[in-house]
Amino acid sequence: MKRREFITLLGTAAAAWPLPARAQQPPMPVIGYLEIRSPDGMADRLRPFRQGLKETGYVEGENVRIEYRWAENQVDRLPMLAAELVRHRVNVIATTGGELVALAAKAATKTIPIVFGVSQDPVPFGLVASHNRPGGNATGVNFLVSELGSKQLGLLHELIPAAARVGLLVNPKFRATERAMRDVTTAASAIGLQVDVVQASDSREIESVFGTLVHNKADALLVGPGAFFVGRRLQLAILAARHALPAVYNVREYPEAGGLMSYGTNVRDAYRQIGVYVGRILKGAKPADLPVMQSSKFELVINLPTARALGIEVPPNLLARADEVIE
Repeated sequence: MKRREFITLLGTAAAAWPLPARAQQPPMPVIGYLEIRSPDGMADRLRPFRQGLKETGYVEGENVRIEYRWAENQVDRLPMLAAELVRHRVNVIATTGGELVALAAKAATKTIPIVFGVSQDPVPFGLVASHNRPGGNATGVNFLVSELGSKQLGLLHELIPAAARVGLLVNPKFRATERAMRDVTTAASAIGLQVDVVQASDSREIESVFGTLVHNKADALLVGPGAFFVGRRLQLAILAARHALPAVYNVREYPEAGGLMSYGTNVRDAYRQIGVYVGRILKGAKPADLPVMQSSKFELVINLPTARALGIEVPPNLLARADEVIE
């Protein structure tokens, strides 16, 4: 038999060998991503999440696939979407947007690993047994949100020292609202500020709240924590500008949307940490052994064009402390 014929015959025979005899590529792992909001405006948070995955060796579309599920701000859809990811047999579920998202995933599976991002202590919610030894199938990142109201109020007082009456906008459906209210009212009393608490849990109520604040002659506004308000950040920025009401927020997305100033957790870094944990779990780590991480990076962001439009001159020392000044 000629050499060329032998090589051809060998190749034909190899193609006919049973599958176990061939080198098989392992299936691409799949991440389930569950979020309470819509994908609009989430690109700046998904980017660091993917960066965290990349730091552990995973790149979407190359060696890992992500199944996204968006609740579009409809809380009642979360259980159904979580169940879809479980039926899809994803390798790990990442949840962002708060405790309700993590709880929906936790209720849907006791075996698939879950990496959450929550703004409140996950222990009382039953998400983990403790911060250091989570136990079970969940771990993640605890953002500091409700605890920063007094700091935000102090920055507002520094920015507008003449302000005597401040509105505090809270969502009554957000579980950390009472804690945020106590923190702000205590801090306000210490510096001689009067606080008017106003509530909103839908877009129409947000509209009416600004009418109330103007009627009460509020000098400024502090927007409380919660994914709901972040999802309405453009509406809030427009209404604050329309009513010439200086407002301070808790995450950078607000000044990026035209709001005046924000101080809070560096959420993008927290999303990166979520991505890192997801990658570590794909490599074999167990959620029970990964301690819950707590936010350690905070940022002050100031929107100068908005300040000018409101006739506010930002003190130089406040500008110097800002992590970012939007020109």
